[in-house]
Amino acid sequence: MNTLVVLAAILFILMTLIGGKKGVRSFLALFFNFGVLIVTIIFMNDPNLNPIYLTLLACVAISAINLFYINELNSKTKTAFISTIITTVILLVFMIVLTQKAMIQGFGEEEVEELGMFSLYIGIDFVKIGASVIIMSTIGAITDAAIAISSPMREIHYHNPTLTRKELFSSGLSIGRDILGTSANTLFFAFFGGYLALFIWFKDLSYTMGGIVNSKIFSAEMITILIAGISVTLVIPITAWITAYSFVKKGRSS
Repeated sequence: MNTLVVLAAILFILMTLIGGKKGVRSFLALFFNFGVLIVTIIFMNDPNLNPIYLTLLACVAISAINLFYINELNSKTKTAFISTIITTVILLVFMIVLTQKAMIQGFGEEEVEELGMFSLYIGIDFVKIGASVIIMSTIGAITDAAIAISSPMREIHYHNPTLTRKELFSSGLSIGRDILGTSANTLFFAFFGGYLALFIWFKDLSYTMGGIVNSKIFSAEMITILIAGISVTLVIPITAWITAYSFVKKGRSS
């Protein structure tokens, strides 16, 4: 507990010194987002509530906190917010189908021993839960990519107000290409770093490569990484188009 307090204090001091007021808001946003996740998990235990709708509401709340609370309400955060929600809705629909077809919902055989004492008949659709978990894992990356596109596009439009909508859209895509590679690699190592112990466990149990690839835990994690990459890629043209459409007047769209 003392370690957590010390690390949180160091993080708060650094974010305050470097980020100023925005750094303080960013620090507080961590706790607000954590609160949203806790509330969402609590409501997901109710079998009468649809986890997909809860996930969408949670994503809206998290996006609003990360964009409007930290960066305030302005033109760039509005376009980033709209882009984030559109991308999230598209992925939710896609993930429901994918989770069901890939059969990655529920628990893997590696987890059965730890869960053997509990009843798994809890009346919750694990297909929807699986889709919700993956989307919630990627919402931060989607929001980050959206604001990373809309913010420089706003600056480009401010300094070059004569740009047409098509030219501003092309600038947004160019910015997106620059951040795409680093964002995808960041997601890859973030997810795999968290499951490093799992790979050591696979090695100790002499899993074959085929056994690892076909493991439900490994497949679910790989699908999460791929979906995160798809979401970051998809949000780039969506944000670029919405931002260009919003900033450039209709008369100069060509």
